[in-house]
Amino acid sequence: MNLSDFSLENKVALITGGTSGLGKMMALALAKAGAFVWIASSRDNADETLQAIKQQGSNGSFLQVDVTSSKGLENIVAEILKESNRIDILVNAAGINLRTSANDLTLDEWQKTIDINLTAPFYLSQIVAESMKRNNWGRIINIASLQSLRAFDNSIPYGASKGGVMQLTRALAQAYSKDGILVNAIAPGFFRTNLTESLFQDPDKLKALANKTMMGRNGEEKDIFGISVFLCSDANSYVTGQTIFLDGGFSAA
Repeated sequence: MNLSDFSLENKVALITGGTSGLGKMMALALAKAGAFVWIASSRDNADETLQAIKQQGSNGSFLQVDVTSSKGLENIVAEILKESNRIDILVNAAGINLRTSANDLTLDEWQKTIDINLTAPFYLSQIVAESMKRNNWGRIINIASLQSLRAFDNSIPYGASKGGVMQLTRALAQAYSKDGILVNAIAPGFFRTNLTESLFQDPDKLKALANKTMMGRNGEEKDIFGISVFLCSDANSYVTGQTIFLDGGFSAA
């Protein structure tokens, strides 16, 4: 192995939810490592991310999609294959957390969360894997959560979906690893994203969360770069079916 094994030159990546939060951070990381990044989001707000990618000397493009639409997912995969002829890397980063109390939670809120956080990663992975099999090489990264293991307030469907993501990752790895497609998940601690913005507006709560880590701080954008590039590159040749907790030791304390 040498440092070139970490390069993503000539790789094509698809990242859902790549216009904000962890998806955006990972889009920038993979682009900086050399990948051409396709960003898929329900909102047409990719200009800032694409500009940041360009400033790094990398390239990317945007596709608008509702990840709960099976036809929509099929269409974006077809478009990418038409333009780029391949998809080497898939990052399922689109997600929601509605933060509704147990007493007020509706079936519609439950279903919407499951559809976005769990069903979409399954179906998109299934579609993309067919392309990856042709090259006997692929990397799929799901976004799990601390709530894959534990419960937080007002997050019943989110926690259930993220527990499902952890098992989905194992199941997809079992199905596809023999075809050269390695499937893993990253379970982040507390990073500043749209889903956690309310926490970052409360200094006392933010400090309390930082104190629960072994490092005494919450996550920063730089922290996600290394693990993202490693898991998506040739440097990773034997890690599959794993959920890696990127949380400063929060889950181990």
